[in-house]
Amino acid sequence: MDLGLKGKVAFVAGGSQGLGKAVAMQMCREGAKVVICGLDNPELPHAVEEIRSTTGGDVLGVPADVTDGEQARNFIRKGIAHFGTADILVNNAGGPPSKTFLEIDDDLWTFGFRLNLLSTIIMTREVVPLMKEKRWGRIINMTSVSVKQPIDGLILSNTVRMGVVGLAKTLSNELAPYNVTVNNVCPGYTMTERVRSLSVVTAEKEGTTPEEVVKRWESSIPMQRLGTPEEFGALVAFLASAQAGYITGASIQIDGGWYKGSM
Repeated sequence: MDLGLKGKVAFVAGGSQGLGKAVAMQMCREGAKVVICGLDNPELPHAVEEIRSTTGGDVLGVPADVTDGEQARNFIRKGIAHFGTADILVNNAGGPPSKTFLEIDDDLWTFGFRLNLLSTIIMTREVVPLMKEKRWGRIINMTSVSVKQPIDGLILSNTVRMGVVGLAKTLSNELAPYNVTVNNVCPGYTMTERVRSLSVVTAEKEGTTPEEVVKRWESSIPMQRLGTPEEFGALVAFLASAQAGYITGASIQIDGGWYKGSM
């Protein structure tokens, strides 16, 4: 299926690793020009080179810590200055640390807000005027299946990501007359470095091994396995496509059936 992304300009925050890199890779495979950001460390140029060499795509890397509002804005502005426009925005910033309620102080709550919600607001605000003018755009927020079924031990992520869902649902109605869609993708357990790290933290708290933690997670998933970044990237690319033009305001889980609700 031709997703109609050839020549589109896609911004993928947090695109230097994990699910973000998988999304950027898939966008390039579909012919989009891609701007990724990541922290100012060796992972960003390595990711740019890997995506470019693997896909032959046109990809630009912009160092940015999206918890800093000015850096988040500059990520978008530098990409627009380079490619001339913005068609697709994938908001992504990883997740805050696993802590219990009383382990989280004011500074950490503020960090979680800036990481997942405020960064989404800032980057979205930069692209919306262009999308409204062109009467076409795709905004996709990477959240977590925890927005549908909160995950124990992730109270900070559970709380802040709910704000992203509320923002997206409201904004989707505001932008629908301009043919701009706004959706959330909600990954479950997917084999990324973050999930590996979470298995280590969980194992230390429980006095077991990361391998046993992963096995327990897999046993709770009807498909009996963790997802792959490539499967996630394919879903995001479809939501960015012309064919997905009638999907907006949705929160779509990709979790192998882990979520037990009916909606």
